[in-house]
Amino acid sequence: MSKLGIIFGGRSEEHEVSVLSAASIVKAVAGTKYEPVPIGINREGRWFPIEESMEGIETLDDPRVRTLIPRGSGDSRRAFDPGSLLAPLDFAFPVLHGPYGEDGRIQGLFEMLDLPYGGCGVAASAVAMDKIFTRELWLRAGLPVCRHTTLRRRGYAADPAGERARAERALGFPIFVKPANLGSSVGIGKARSADALEAAIERAFLYDDRLILEECVDCRELEIGVLGNEEPAVSAVGEIVPEAEFYDYDSKYRGGATKLFIPADISPETAARIAALARRAYAALNAEGFARIDFFLDRRSGAVLLNEINTIPGFTAYSMFPSLWREAGVAYDVLIERIIGLGYERYYAKNNRESDNAQRRR
Repeated sequence: MSKLGIIFGGRSEEHEVSVLSAASIVKAVAGTKYEPVPIGINREGRWFPIEESMEGIETLDDPRVRTLIPRGSGDSRRAFDPGSLLAPLDFAFPVLHGPYGEDGRIQGLFEMLDLPYGGCGVAASAVAMDKIFTRELWLRAGLPVCRHTTLRRRGYAADPAGERARAERALGFPIFVKPANLGSSVGIGKARSADALEAAIERAFLYDDRLILEECVDCRELEIGVLGNEEPAVSAVGEIVPEAEFYDYDSKYRGGATKLFIPADISPETAARIAALARRAYAALNAEGFARIDFFLDRRSGAVLLNEINTIPGFTAYSMFPSLWREAGVAYDVLIERIIGLGYERYYAKNNRESDNAQRRR
């Protein structure tokens, strides 16, 4: 039986969401050819084998979401060396959303340990986590994105009024303010005035030293799943209708009136355009394994704009990414199996290249 390491928790603001994703995967693979080995990382970056049952963890209100992984950094005797926990594994399935997990850092550790893993590689993970870098690469690939500008902490501190005025001239109000390197809508604000813009920028700088500011597009929010390495497949297209002004953290994970429509009520032509753009956007970042790509559909012009890519999207059985694939006929357990297969495919391809190169050097 293969040992499937499910790595979750982590140091990012999306720690709790990661626990839910891991619990769903553990439940799905239990009793299969895989032995789930849950490994938790606490907010201080310490690693722990999880011995407590994760059965039934499905909402953020479950107290185990905050207690399952030992907290604090004082008792180092309870923590384990990452290498010792990962060494017995046959495959690693990271569901670490956000920084320190979705950004290429842990993927680099897997590469150093020669451990097959699911999802994007080091470079694609790092670039995709950074909203600014992603936009620049998509623009260079000729892909459509909304108007935006960037702020850096040091430049903003030197001339805050001037930087806010520059953003207002470039984008007009309302303006979305986002940390460059977070997901799950953490730290995002919508500013309708100069005072609100100042407050939103200050709040976003609590999470990152670089911000992306975007025009507010009167749009529908659409999402699609991508699955594959060199020849990726795409899922159905889904639509999010949030309860709040935009799809914020509470709307995503604390229930309420947010509605998900799968498939989205769009024309076949629009769905085909989104599918084609998703494949191009995925390829532009050299993404592998799986990802969810988010789009804006302009209500006035009908234009389709790329918003962002999530290389480790929420992975509970009811999250958007698995739901999109369920609509496309791929069940949750099958989706996990395919992601594992794609990880092995990349691993063996890399090892074959390295073996061939070693032979040629002899």
